[in-house]
Amino acid sequence: MKSSTAPEPTAWQELLEIALAARAHELSGLGTGGLRLFNGFLEGWPALSVEVFAHTLVIYDYAQPPLADPLIRQIQIFYQTQLSFIQCVILKTRRTAEKRGRVIFGSQPATRLTENGVHYALNLHLNQDAGFYLDTRQLRVWLKENAANKTILNTFAYTGSLGVAARAGGAAQVIHTDRHKNFLSLAKDSYRLNNWPVEMADFMVGDFFSVVARLKRTGPLFDGVILDPPYFSTTAKGRVDLTESVRLINKVRPLIADGGWLVAVNNALFVSGAEYVRALETVCADGYLSIEQFIPAPPDCAGYPATVRRARPTNPAPFNHSTKIALLRVRRKLKMG
Repeated sequence: MKSSTAPEPTAWQELLEIALAARAHELSGLGTGGLRLFNGFLEGWPALSVEVFAHTLVIYDYAQPPLADPLIRQIQIFYQTQLSFIQCVILKTRRTAEKRGRVIFGSQPATRLTENGVHYALNLHLNQDAGFYLDTRQLRVWLKENAANKTILNTFAYTGSLGVAARAGGAAQVIHTDRHKNFLSLAKDSYRLNNWPVEMADFMVGDFFSVVARLKRTGPLFDGVILDPPYFSTTAKGRVDLTESVRLINKVRPLIADGGWLVAVNNALFVSGAEYVRALETVCADGYLSIEQFIPAPPDCAGYPATVRRARPTNPAPFNHSTKIALLRVRRKLKMG
């Protein structure tokens, strides 16, 4: 059955060619790093996204029904022709059996990548996504440049890439916390790739609300906290909903030392940039938090002027992408007496 979401035969190849040409300056570092090669939602084919991690190409087919096998094969050949280092291709679709991906070319997917001099462990079959978010690349750069001698709490750590970047920047300690042990296992693998000791106390498996409550009771304050929650999640202990960013920020702000910082990420496509800024301004109204800067998504994720063909459902401005990253500075009330 032909999918109605596929462009005409000549049109789809032109879209991929234009997108790849816009990224030409990024291609020389590939083979070990990661890049979004095609963001179909913005670049003209919403049913398709393509990323590369080291030597592995990942094709995301969001079409319903999925794109026909011969068309997927043509897309695969297009990229293999352009990028000679590709040794493996994974296809992820909305079919239950393929959500985590199946290998359609080669055998062994990449198990590591290197970005900005830091090694990250990969498991490209771990989840529906690739387990490594390319849209937070500039945040990893910032963390590496600003974490020296700091104590950092990485909440909703997932596979730990943000905390790993902070550790690479010379952080005195990074504590990663996530509900899922298998996600944190990948963060530990990243430590091993970088020849860092793995201290079990730095990897806390548990519900966000429980861990934060325990740290408030027992732990010293942190110099920085990373808050990058999923767009929605519920547990017996509480609910995570990115339409309620203020509530989550207020949960972690008591853990941050005077003069410390909070990285607050909201990746909800349906939350506009203006709406998120209003939420941040609300939580900053008491004068003990202030917005210091916004960190952009890289252009391979945010789109290039020559490639963007579709408007987003909500306007991310003043951010450049639906992954909205804000750096907040923290002041604490002085205790009297």
